[in-house]
Formats: sequence, C-alpha cells, structure tokens
Amino acid sequence: MTTLSVQPDLAPPPPAATVKVLRPRRGFERLDTTQLWRYRELLSFLAWRDIKVRYKQTLLGATWAIIQPLLTMVVLSLFFGRVIDLTDRTGKVPYPIFLYAGLLPWTFFSSAVTAATNSLVNNAHMLRKIYFPRLLVPVASIGVPLIDYLMASSVLLALMAWYRLAPTPAFLLIPALFGLTFIAALGIGVGMAALTVSYRDSRYLVPFFIQLGFFITPVIYPVTILSEKWRWVLWLNPVGGTITAFRDAVLGTPIDYSAVAVSGAMSVALLVVGLIYFARAQRRFADVV
Repeated sequence: MTTLSVQPDLAPPPPAATVKVLRPRRGFERLDTTQLWRYRELLSFLAWRDIKVRYKQTLLGATWAIIQPLLTMVVLSLFFGRVIDLTDRTGKVPYPIFLYAGLLPWTFFSSAVTAATNSLVNNAHMLRKIYFPRLLVPVASIGVPLIDYLMASSVLLALMAWYRLAPTPAFLLIPALFGLTFIAALGIGVGMAALTVSYRDSRYLVPFFIQLGFFITPVIYPVTILSEKWRWVLWLNPVGGTITAFRDAVLGTPIDYSAVAVSGAMSVALLVVGLIYFARAQRRFADVV
C-alpha cells in the first residue's frame, strides 16, 4: 500500500495590501508653486480643453475674440468721442485707438478674473475624484482669455496702421506691462476661486466689481481729467497705472513709471495674498465643493 504525503506549501504568504490615506495638514501649509512645472502636461491639457469647449459648435468661432472688443470700441467711441467729446483730453491721438489701447488689457483682465473665479466650481467633479495640484485649475482657466488677447491684438495693429501711428521704442515694454496685468488677474482670480468654493454667492459679486472697476480704471478716459493731487488714487488700482502705461507705450506718449511701480506693487501683493489664502483653503475643497 502506497502512502501519499502532502508537502506543505512553503511559499510565503502574499504581502498585505497597503492603503495610503491622504489627509490635510494642520496649521499653515505652504503652496508649492513648483508643481505647476512638474504637472505642466496636465496644465496644458486643462487649458487646451477649455479652449476647445469655448469655440466648439460656435458660428463665429475664435473671431468672437476680435468682434467683442471691436464693437465695444465702436459704441464707446460714438458716445464718449462725440457726445461727451473726450477727444480734447486725448491730445492729438484719435479717440478710437486711444480707447482700444485701454480696452485690450482691460478685457483680458476682466475675462481672466471671471474665468478663474468660476474654475474650481466648474471642475468640482475632478476635485472630488482625483488628486492633483488644485492651483492648476485657476491657472489653466486663463488660457482662453490669453488666446482672446492675442487675437484681439491684431485689431490694435490694424488701427495703428490705419491712423499711421508708428511704434516707438516704448512699444517693447508691452510684454512686461501685460505681465503685470496677468499677475493682477491671477492674484485676484486665485483668491476669488478659493473663496467661491466655500461661499457660492462670491461668484455673483465678481461681475459687479468688474463693472465698477471699469469706471474707476482709466480705460475710457485719460488720467488728465483728474488733478495731479488725486491721481494717486487711480494708481492704487492694481491695473490703473499698468493700463495707462500700456496705452502710453502703444501711442508713444511719456510713461509715468512711478504709477507703474505702485500698480505693479499692488499686483504682486494681491498675488501673494491670493496664493496664501488658496493654500489655506484648498485642504477643504473636496469636502465642500
């Protein structure tokens, strides 16, 4: 009779599955802005997604980025250029190009702040399901206003050619001045995006303050309508001195660098405050969004 012996399985037991739990840190959390570079592919994907959604199934497509500021310039030129007659305040510069040189950066600023404010709420499904640097969302949302700005800049070049306005060396400062406008929009947009996650009515305040800011920013009027004693109030506006300098660089008029310094400092301060608040608030985004 043969006896069969069963050898015990000497293979080691499988390791226990490890579960990694992500919990928010306590206390102050520093916002790692270098993650924007490490996640640059995701950043470009989110920006490109917004661009495709913006112009998908549209009749005019990307030309709407040109038509909107152009029609605004025409309407405001008829009203302020002829009815109120601000042409005397602009010197020898035709009012249409004077107006458009201010509308161009302001349109980008207002569109970027509005897009960034609504970005986190509009992407709530992503925030609840996967982890990624939350700062990518408001930064990527500025991609559409940036494309609109680049396309609308062609109208400015056409107006300069129409009015035979040759660019001066100050024209080279436009990228730097636009950069300050971008910083101001990003600072306000990031802070408002974090605030909107917790308080949804904040998104309705932004259009009101954007409309109010349009009239307290020297877009449709020159700073010369105010006496030098009170012009410093306009420079406290983070885009007040920047937009004025942007227009001066386009028209070839003297630039008030002290105004640029004040508005630029305000823009940087808003960016720092916005990032600090975003870092403190992002730990609860997935719970309350």
